[in-house]
Amino acid sequence: MIKLIVSDIDGTLTEDGGSSLDPELYEVILRLKGQGIYFAAASGRHATSIEHIFKPIREKLFYIGDNGAYLGCYGRSLFQSEYRQEMARDVITDMRKQGLDILVDCADCAYTDSKNKEFLDWILNGYHFRLVQVEDLNSLKVPIVKIAGCRMSGVERLAEPIIQKYSKALKVTLAGMQWIDTMDPAVNKGNAVKLLQESLEILPEETMAFGDQLNDIEMLKRAYYSFAVSNARPETKQAARFLADSNVNGGPLKIMKLLLK
Repeated sequence: MIKLIVSDIDGTLTEDGGSSLDPELYEVILRLKGQGIYFAAASGRHATSIEHIFKPIREKLFYIGDNGAYLGCYGRSLFQSEYRQEMARDVITDMRKQGLDILVDCADCAYTDSKNKEFLDWILNGYHFRLVQVEDLNSLKVPIVKIAGCRMSGVERLAEPIIQKYSKALKVTLAGMQWIDTMDPAVNKGNAVKLLQESLEILPEETMAFGDQLNDIEMLKRAYYSFAVSNARPETKQAARFLADSNVNGGPLKIMKLLLK
């Protein structure tokens, strides 16, 4: 019996950077909760962005934000990882050298020193982050959860030097076509799902998960009923047991509706 459903957002439930979901998804999540099935949204997004996109039912689900560095629910943090400050300065410097727009996620908001209007508009009006602009990210004195670099036209080539330099000291992963995320080495969506499963006394055999990107692979491994959407990366399809229809065709929603009584 399924007791927990976990799904990525961008590229899985919506297009990358999408600001809305199929309204039917809200109804299905509520009906499944009435059957005793929890739902968790697991994303590289900040928790405030998850809260926005699930606003009609935001009090009814769990949030796994910043690729697993944050676990909580509406108005309550259950777990949060922190980034080493000295490492943060080095990563920010190297991302600047690659010409990336940088986003630093903290507990209550995200910070950037980017002046790129296209990037800022996407963060504010696409992702709906609670964003604070500063002159220099290296001057931040607040605990950091995640540092992400973005290139609107595609990040993979520019991310390679960062992956090579920091992959042993940090968790470094590509999240969609535009993002490279860096976090504490123990952080991933899978570990956050494990923590949630243990808290709720739910087994992987009682868990269903949906994803499309490299940062979803650990999460898919925590669920027996693991689905990659058909638009997923080949590596993600390899990690999943099952294949769902694409994000634009509502693949996860189709599978979730099969669980309705």
